[in-house]
Amino acid sequence: MKPSTGEKVSISFRGVVVGLDDPAGAPAATAPSPQPPYPSDATDARAGSAASAGGVAARAHRSLPLLSYPRGELLRDGRPHRILSGSLHYFRVHPDLWADRLDRLAALGLNTVDTYVPWNFHERTRGLPRFDGWCDVERFTELAQEAGLDVILRPGPYICAEWDNGGLPAWLTGAPGMRLRSSYRPFLDEVARWFDALIPRLARLQASFGGPIAAVQIENEYGSYGDDRGYVRWVRDALADRGITELLYTADGPTDLMQDAGTVPGQLATATFGSRAADAAALLRSRRDGEPFVCAEFWNGWFDHWGEPHHVRSAAGAADTLGEILDAGGSVSIYMAHGGTNFGLWSGANHDGTALQPTVTSYDSDAPVAEHGAAGPKFHALRERLLAATGATPRPLPPLAAPLPPRVLRPVPGAGLLAGLGALAERAVASPHPLGFDDLGQASGLVLYRAEPHLPPGTQTLTVTGLHDRAQVFVDGACAGVLDRETGSVTVPGAGAQVRLELLVENQGRINYGPLLGQGKGVLGGVQVERRLVHGWTMHGLPLDEWTPEEVRRAPASAAPHGTSGFATARFTVNEPADTFLAFPGFAKGFAWVNGTLLGRYWEIGPQVTLYVPAPLVVPGENTVTVLELERFGDRIELRDGPELGPGEEFVESFD
Repeated sequence: MKPSTGEKVSISFRGVVVGLDDPAGAPAATAPSPQPPYPSDATDARAGSAASAGGVAARAHRSLPLLSYPRGELLRDGRPHRILSGSLHYFRVHPDLWADRLDRLAALGLNTVDTYVPWNFHERTRGLPRFDGWCDVERFTELAQEAGLDVILRPGPYICAEWDNGGLPAWLTGAPGMRLRSSYRPFLDEVARWFDALIPRLARLQASFGGPIAAVQIENEYGSYGDDRGYVRWVRDALADRGITELLYTADGPTDLMQDAGTVPGQLATATFGSRAADAAALLRSRRDGEPFVCAEFWNGWFDHWGEPHHVRSAAGAADTLGEILDAGGSVSIYMAHGGTNFGLWSGANHDGTALQPTVTSYDSDAPVAEHGAAGPKFHALRERLLAATGATPRPLPPLAAPLPPRVLRPVPGAGLLAGLGALAERAVASPHPLGFDDLGQASGLVLYRAEPHLPPGTQTLTVTGLHDRAQVFVDGACAGVLDRETGSVTVPGAGAQVRLELLVENQGRINYGPLLGQGKGVLGGVQVERRLVHGWTMHGLPLDEWTPEEVRRAPASAAPHGTSGFATARFTVNEPADTFLAFPGFAKGFAWVNGTLLGRYWEIGPQVTLYVPAPLVVPGENTVTVLELERFGDRIELRDGPELGPGEEFVESFD
């Protein structure tokens, strides 16, 4: 959108004045330099967004919401309408590819895009929210309008989305005594402060001001979490008080239990599901007579956990369920229409009651628009159903650029694991007891714990209690074993002398769903040798996702090569940037960067084999792949010309 006048415009919502010079009062001048996954070369469209939004405010003309249902039928600007939406998360797609992916959703036959807003992505440091570069949700919203799409906004504050900590900042969930997603006043105060920064920016992009935002979700699937109905109403009021005047709605699973606690009287209630559309429609209509049937998330695919199968859903099966929703007169949002990637360390985790289930780096989700933008059989099967329902003329599908040709790269070993990480840690924190990540003010990455206990002669049992999530145990530099939450003990050799004990602890992703949301990371209990606690610890924080490209460049030279793990680099040269896919045959587990941007984790247990490298991360000339391998180097790194996400296994969520 372009401003209709060059005049400066400011809008006041609930006492928060939004002007062009200082949008939402964001402290841009004091914000830290962009860090992965905020690439330093990402477009900063803040000024353009603010000016455009000001122009939208200046030509405000609508007094009623764009979407309404006065007699039970969904209307758009007074005309019968069906929401045909798809989920696309701007935070999982490189900003240079936002326009391309939005065009692909439009080509799928959709008229709307919906996105979550992850609080922790925007406000990694309390009091310093960011809305530039990869965080420029306003620019994403404007690009959606340019693609001819309405926008549904899902600002949380909790989003789930298989995203680290369900979108809540670690500094918030780690605050002593914090009680999440409830009427607990300290939590509400933090949400109010965040909404003061976020909501006015997007309120001025509503349809009532000529923008594309047509609906806003209240919280997210709250009925699956708690029954504090006052809290959900508070979120509704917080949105309205800050200027949201378009359609408000709730989204919950298709059961009475979930709908009971998540809905708000007077606001549209929708359902999220992957099958049995007729049952969901009947449930909603029995509870909310006079409201249109809306599937807020149609799970046409599913996400993956490390060590589990790659979940897929057949094109025919997904199309059949979509057809059931449409045949029932329903509106729908396809989740995901385009999944994207959990770049950096943003992938979350689940817990099945027995073990942690960390989510893989890819969020392809077997979506109709694949992680790299390809349109497969599911795209065409769903488009056929959508176009048949609307009678619309199909929009052209943008061509997919060719990837880089395959090649093999030879990794050059760099700093050994323990020496390299010890040299890179910014500071050592001493404590009689081991401290967790939250105690250290660290959201993600690794922490290297060091102590010097005396080990009696013979084999001793070393036990770590409250380990979250995975620890490599070293005695005098030799690896004695790997522990996780479920296997907290290992035997270590003693010789009646003091040893150097080191635990390299990895946060594998904060839990994003269920009652364990917000759980801490690191060693949250103690470390014992037999029955005796080990005291006198130093903790070395390693927030890998906060390292700058320059820090990543220096890391391999931080110490001498040693052993079979640590840093390694490989280089490749291209004339023209294009997509590529990294594979690490022979490597065990670690992290990979391209030109200083952290792509995410790789792990030989699968199912994911390749890491997606979007073309905007590749530069003409020489490119550098940096690897931090935790266990065992392979002898090559491969550039492949397509994704490999593992053997597929059919999965359809049915709430059985």
